[in-house]
Amino acid sequence: MGHLARRKHGPTPTPALRIVMPTNLIRDTATVLRQQKELADRALAQVDDADFFAPLDPQANCIAVIVKHLAGNLRSRWTDFLTTDGEKPDRGRDEEFIIGESDTRMALMDSWERGWTACIDAIEALTATDLVREVRIRGQPHTVTLAIQRSLAHTAHHVGQIVMLAKHAAGRRWKTLSIPRGESETFTARLAAEAEPR
Repeated sequence: MGHLARRKHGPTPTPALRIVMPTNLIRDTATVLRQQKELADRALAQVDDADFFAPLDPQANCIAVIVKHLAGNLRSRWTDFLTTDGEKPDRGRDEEFIIGESDTRMALMDSWERGWTACIDAIEALTATDLVREVRIRGQPHTVTLAIQRSLAHTAHHVGQIVMLAKHAAGRRWKTLSIPRGESETFTARLAAEAEPR
């Protein structure tokens, strides 16, 4: 029975694995977040100011609102991540969905950069032992790994919205951010050729 249990659950991780696995999680999360930011930035670069602030309909969020909301969320969640609640008292989440007179594109993009910096810097500062700690969001307990996954999912969700809205606004001017249609095989073959030892 014990033998079967060992087979079912696999070998016990070595001390080295217990260090490497969480270290990889931290590093790889930061990598994915940088990729998400780059994706959003490349989409935003294809949108003029008029489309940046224009919603598709009265009930929809324009790109500017999504940028404002995500910037506010990232700043709140990741500033003093390990020591304070992720919902900061000064956040004002509801206001993130209202574009005021001071919300110029430049001001919103400045907040955007500060939010992303707070997030990625905080994640890269984590250690393997930090991952087993507990943090709170709106008073609710989260493991650090859950807080990371929650933020990553939320961020990717809104980046996808930004890309969709930017593509809609750009129309025929849109430059694809991924593999162009009909070129998947060519792209895969090129990657394979680059990976071959020289």
